[in-house]
Amino acid sequence: MTSEFNVAHAAAPSGRESDWGRVTVDCVAQLGMAAERASLGFVYVTDKFASDLPGIVTVLRQTTGIKEWVGSVGIGIAGGRREYFDEPAVAVMTMALDPDSHCLIPNFSQTIDELGPAQDWARRVQPTLSVVHADPRNARLPELICDLAGATSSYLVGGLASSRGVLDQVAGQVVRGGISGVMFAPGVAVAAGLSQGCSPIGPVRQITAAQQNVIFEIDRERALDVFKHDIGEVLARKLERVAGYIHVALPVAGSDTGDYLVRNLVGIDPERGWLAVGERVAAGDRVMFVRRDRAAAEEDLVRMLGRLKRRSNAPPRAGLYFSCLARGPNLFGPNSEELGVVRQELGEFPLVGMFCNGEISHNRLYGYTGVLALFL
Repeated sequence: MTSEFNVAHAAAPSGRESDWGRVTVDCVAQLGMAAERASLGFVYVTDKFASDLPGIVTVLRQTTGIKEWVGSVGIGIAGGRREYFDEPAVAVMTMALDPDSHCLIPNFSQTIDELGPAQDWARRVQPTLSVVHADPRNARLPELICDLAGATSSYLVGGLASSRGVLDQVAGQVVRGGISGVMFAPGVAVAAGLSQGCSPIGPVRQITAAQQNVIFEIDRERALDVFKHDIGEVLARKLERVAGYIHVALPVAGSDTGDYLVRNLVGIDPERGWLAVGERVAAGDRVMFVRRDRAAAEEDLVRMLGRLKRRSNAPPRAGLYFSCLARGPNLFGPNSEELGVVRQELGEFPLVGMFCNGEISHNRLYGYTGVLALFL
């Protein structure tokens, strides 16, 4: 299989959101002749350009000849080695792939049956990787993500749109409200990895009493008492300090890598000793507490990139990166340091992506993570 990957990205001065056309044409000019050979394109725009996404996609189609585009909106996006936040920016990647090597996933919001012919393609081809984008307002997302992974027999990577305005996606056309993306046939060599943005600060425990999203007891003790023990005396004395720093983690059953889902601690009842978390929980669930800081996130990112490097027989030809909105400059620093870690470990290669309101890996929805898909 022959393939070629090319990336372009550009930004307008702050406050010049009306320059979306010039920025898009600038990206096309950077692509040059490469666009004429491509059959698939990815496009990511910052939310400064969110309302202009239909126009951007139209210009890309008309000027490159590429009919199939996939992408979404992020408060931050990645282009090459640059992270764009709070500025009007566009990042695109084109792929010259065999026509039968991929199939678009049309937007679906209620049931997997909405996939139509795409589901038939998946049954016939058995894709290995699906790159997906989703609308965070859809309450059924966890179920839909799991259903899509099962129906396509593929490993999902992607993220939820993040925006202070419109939350659109691109899957051939501009869509919203559900999940959309593209599937890749087994002939497209890929590898994927997930990096947690947190590190455990206590042992794995068991919830012994809970209702909906409120934990009453852990290991048959008051949940708050266990929480205070695990986070340490200094933080326990001033619980207001834990906001945004300490989170609840739910270990993934059957994971051989110690994987876990991070969820926000949304409330503490000091009188009754209850903890409210951003996920439904039940007695019998395993739970632990984790901290989020740059050192923990960078250490785990380097570990994940090392695993990918060992699994790959050659340097990556291209990549797609989906990182949590709370990462990037909000965690690693303002000078594209997160992408710098990726480059340091894997070298230079074409890369685009977005900073998300939740990340998708395999068949689950994560938070505070970085998800990387490499084309080999």
